[in-house]
Amino acid sequence: MKGEPDKHHLSPGWALKQLPGEKGADWRVLFEHGSLEIEVYAPQGTDPQEPHSRDEVYVIISGTGWFVNGSRRNRFEPGDLLFVPAGVAHRFEGFSSDFSTWVMFYGPEGGEATAPGQG
Repeated sequence: MKGEPDKHHLSPGWALKQLPGEKGADWRVLFEHGSLEIEVYAPQGTDPQEPHSRDEVYVIISGTGWFVNGSRRNRFEPGDLLFVPAGVAHRFEGFSSDFSTWVMFYGPEGGEATAPGQG
């Protein structure tokens, strides 16, 4: 990756310089450890996401808009943390042109609620 950082400290500025990802993607994997995968995501115009197979957390870096999470729809702004259980339809809507977010996938396929001893 461009200008490899200390893997224990990733900055938003560095992360955004890694975009676009492979084949012009609006996201890029930046860090992996065990089941944790951290990405940066900055869609332009629309958010084409489909439900994911693992639990997911977003922490908004910049921008504002609306987040649809299953049947919920909430405003978001920088610093907000958003949780999406595995398999739930979700997307960002009406977001500003400077929108970007950290994305963290973790846990087993199907989400932690499906893991033994969870739920």
